[in-house]
Amino acid sequence: MEDRVRITVTDHIADVKLIRSDKMNALDPAMFAGIAEAIAQLAGMADVRCVVLSGEGRAFCAGLDMASMASGGTGTSLADRTHGDANLPQHVAWGWRTLPMPVIAAVHGVAFGGGFQIMSGADIRIASPHTRFAIREVYWGLVPDMAGIALWRGIARDDVLRELTYTAREFEGPEALALGFVTTLADDPWAEAHALARQIAARNPEAVRGSKKLFNLQPDLDGAAILQAESDVQLGVIRRPNQIEQVMANMEKRAAVFVD
Repeated sequence: MEDRVRITVTDHIADVKLIRSDKMNALDPAMFAGIAEAIAQLAGMADVRCVVLSGEGRAFCAGLDMASMASGGTGTSLADRTHGDANLPQHVAWGWRTLPMPVIAAVHGVAFGGGFQIMSGADIRIASPHTRFAIREVYWGLVPDMAGIALWRGIARDDVLRELTYTAREFEGPEALALGFVTTLADDPWAEAHALARQIAARNPEAVRGSKKLFNLQPDLDGAAILQAESDVQLGVIRRPNQIEQVMANMEKRAAVFVD
C-alpha cells in the first residue's frame, strides 16, 4: 500500500492520499490493491471520525492506466465477488461508501473514468472550479463498471448520466456542481475538506456514523423500513455517554470530549 496510498491520522481525521503523482494517480494493479488495503485499514479504525481523500500532485485520479491494465488487468476476474457484493475494481469506489465514518473527497486536476467513480463513493465531494471530469469508459470502448451506476443513482438525473456516459465528454467544476456530482467548489479543496472534517469530528461520532448508516440504507428501503431503521439506529445512540456529553457540552458552551 505504501507506494500507492498514504494514510495519516491527526485529531481523529484520516488524511488519505493517492501518491502515484508521476502518473496522475492513474489506476494500475498496485493502486487497486493499495486502495482496497486502505479501505480495509480504515474500516477498523474506531478513533477515526472522518476521512479526507485526495490525490497528490497535479490530479485526483486520471482513471485507468491503460498500458498497465492491457498487460494483465487487476489480477482478479471481474466475475469474482472478492469484497462482499463487489469485485476488486468496484470495491475501490464502493468501499468508501461502506466505511462507517464519513468520507470527503478533495478533488483537483482531473477525475476521469475510474477516478470519477472513486470520487463518487465519497459522502461529500469538494472540487476546484477548474477540475476536469469525465465518465470516460465509452471513450475506450468500455462501460463504467467500478460501481458508478450504483453510486450515481442518488447523485444525478438518469438522463444526465446517460448523456455523459454515452458521449464520454469532459466537463468542469461549475457544471459538476450544477449536476450534483460535486457538493461545493473551493480554490483549495484539500483545505476546505479538512475544515469540514474538523466540524464533523467535533460531533458525537456515534450519531454521525448512525446517520451515515441511515443514508446508505434509504435508496433500497421503502418508507416503513426507513422509519424502522431510524428508530433502531436512534435507540443505539440516545442516552449513551457520547450523546449525553454532546448535550452537556452544548449547554456549557465547550468542546465535547467523546469516547471512540
